[in-house]
Amino acid sequence: MKRSITALSEDIRVRFAPSPTGHLHIGGARTALFNWLFARNLGGKFILRIEDTDRSRSTDEYIDSIMEGMKWLGLDWDEGPYRQTDRFDTYRQHIDRLLDEGKAYRCYCTAEELEQRRKEAMDRGLSPKYDGRCRDLKDKPEGKPFSVRFKMPQMGNIVVEDMIKGNITFDNEQLDDLIIMRSDGTPTYNFVVVVDDVDMNVTHVIRGDDHINNTPKQIHICRALGHEVPKFGHLPMILGSDKSRLSKRHGATSVIAYRDEGFLPQALVNYLVRLGWSYGDQEVFSREELVKYFSFENVGKSAAVFNPEKLLWLNAEYIKTTLPSELAGLVVPFLVKNGAIAEGSDPDMDYLSRAVATLVERARTLVELADKLRFYLIDDGRIEFDPKAKGKFLNDTTKPYLEDLHAGLASREKFSHDELEAAFNIVMEKHDVKLGKVAQPVRVALTGGTESPGIFEVLEVMGKERSLKRLKRAIEAAGAGA
Repeated sequence: MKRSITALSEDIRVRFAPSPTGHLHIGGARTALFNWLFARNLGGKFILRIEDTDRSRSTDEYIDSIMEGMKWLGLDWDEGPYRQTDRFDTYRQHIDRLLDEGKAYRCYCTAEELEQRRKEAMDRGLSPKYDGRCRDLKDKPEGKPFSVRFKMPQMGNIVVEDMIKGNITFDNEQLDDLIIMRSDGTPTYNFVVVVDDVDMNVTHVIRGDDHINNTPKQIHICRALGHEVPKFGHLPMILGSDKSRLSKRHGATSVIAYRDEGFLPQALVNYLVRLGWSYGDQEVFSREELVKYFSFENVGKSAAVFNPEKLLWLNAEYIKTTLPSELAGLVVPFLVKNGAIAEGSDPDMDYLSRAVATLVERARTLVELADKLRFYLIDDGRIEFDPKAKGKFLNDTTKPYLEDLHAGLASREKFSHDELEAAFNIVMEKHDVKLGKVAQPVRVALTGGTESPGIFEVLEVMGKERSLKRLKRAIEAAGAGA
């Protein structure tokens, strides 16, 4: 059934159609996100379609990985996932119809013949496109394998009205009679994409601009099938810092890898949407704000540059503003991975939340947060003193400070900031030293190193029993010498 222009504006339907020949990467994730935001902003439908006709490279593992990445990013779909390999009968029905209507034809040229003619054309400075010799063939050879080609218009122009790039004109004479079904009976990409979009009533096709040369071909096929042409929007590609096409060497990797490296999904979503879209000078957006403000009027026409440091900064901002109790739950898998807690154990989430709260300003990723949390969580007897820190701060000079502080803390009923500060002041006055002279040995005693949140914060979180155990062990280490 044909869709009217009015229907196009009233019933928004978009699709994300990845090929499962790899994991979901930055470029694909941004395309999915822009489709999702466009649909959510206008109350439309977001469809997930798996373009798995390349059977030699498509795998179920990659399909699962793509869906896992989308779920992690919060890009929920309203329909699908549809798989093209389930729709071959539908494609063949449309091919038969185009053949019957004279809009497609059988091509009996072999791959070797086509390659030879292509080379000859290029040697003569001509276009290497198919020469059309089977287009009006009268005598069809019996029993010879054939492919099916679509009859492209041979005169005039076609204008693609792009939502991002504006009008783009193509010369029909330069378009090839493309193959829509191979000699082995399998349909080709440019054909099945159009059939899917038609059958699924897709109103807007939003994708990377590496597809832009496919667009005039797909428009002609869509018209030949008798359907309203969807609106198109081609997103500029993402470049690395050297302005070449984005790749792993620029620090870009799969969405799942970013999850495993300790990035928050909301931070990656925020970063991806800012690769080509803006809303005033605002940098950090809630998901609700993204849905509310998104439109293609604010999508740039030039390529975006991927900046790993900007992503890290943004992730750090989201860590700072996430509730410690939520971060505590998110960081547990990373604590298992670094050995701070045992797999399958039941950590004290209240204690972990309080520990997290002291470190949110110091971690850019959940991996960093987990590494910084280790000293809070490992058994007191497993604290390893950094050799340099031990030599400098756990020695004959500092041992009396630690002994007096241990005694002072042991006598305190409360382990509040004020009580802790009072205990430190007594030691400082007795030995005529400043806070740093006492705090740094205590820091090494509690954490094993010389960097941590404020010493009173750490003591408050650790509590009396754990703190006294670690101080006692440090006193023993100081007495043992180097």
